[in-house]
Amino acid sequence: MHTVSENACFGGRQGVYTHASEVCGCDMTFGLFLPEEAQSGPVPVLWYLSGLTCTHENAMVKAGAQGWAAEQGIALVFPDTSPRGEGVADDEAFDLGQGAGFYVNATEAPWAPHFRMWDYVATELPALLGAEFPLDMDRQAITGHSMGGHGALTLAMSLPGRFRSVSAFSPICNPTGGDWGRKQFAAYLGPDESAWAAHDASLLMAERGFDGPMLVDTGTSDQFLDLLRPETLATAAIGRRQQGSFRMQPGYDHSYFFIATFMEEHVGFHAEALWRD
Repeated sequence: MHTVSENACFGGRQGVYTHASEVCGCDMTFGLFLPEEAQSGPVPVLWYLSGLTCTHENAMVKAGAQGWAAEQGIALVFPDTSPRGEGVADDEAFDLGQGAGFYVNATEAPWAPHFRMWDYVATELPALLGAEFPLDMDRQAITGHSMGGHGALTLAMSLPGRFRSVSAFSPICNPTGGDWGRKQFAAYLGPDESAWAAHDASLLMAERGFDGPMLVDTGTSDQFLDLLRPETLATAAIGRRQQGSFRMQPGYDHSYFFIATFMEEHVGFHAEALWRD
């Protein structure tokens, strides 16, 4: 592992690190905020998964999460959204290839050799973080935005017991039923749509739900509402009486201004679950 940068931040430390990923077959970069409490021992950790076109840096510098995390004494992890580099497949479209990993393990050419973001976020990066940093890996929570909200929800529901809470900003809720999903799943996972269901938050909610509290915020003025399909997740959650809150925030769009507005509430929501004995 290589340290790219470390900066003092709200009494703690914001770092950026690279490492050779066996899962993705390339170097990967992630950001990690450690609060002041990490100097004395392991602290709980909140994962933030970013959306289309983003790197580890977008949420790290735009979401305003570090100040709220410092108040709560929890760490923040900002993974990248896809493998990158020479020899890694890409596409001219912004919503496929580098920057658009969709948090799945690709099985189709040319994506399969590198695009294994599910295994990276679920297995490889947590093992590295737990070994190298003062993190309490028994106290994890997860959130994300758009494509990252899709990733947060699907990981949380597919890994019972891993995350104490899950939240999402403007998540892609029903990728098997919209253009933000069908295109990518066909490319990454192949034409057999039965393989897609494991990565659809609405279908997973109807099938199994989440074993903890959930918070989802979407703006009523989000320019991508037809692609996000929030009504599918809300209907599935109500159908199984899922613990949680599903909020449509009046006037807000898909931008980081929206995320920053409600970040304090999301961090506080996760801190309550993370510090509960």
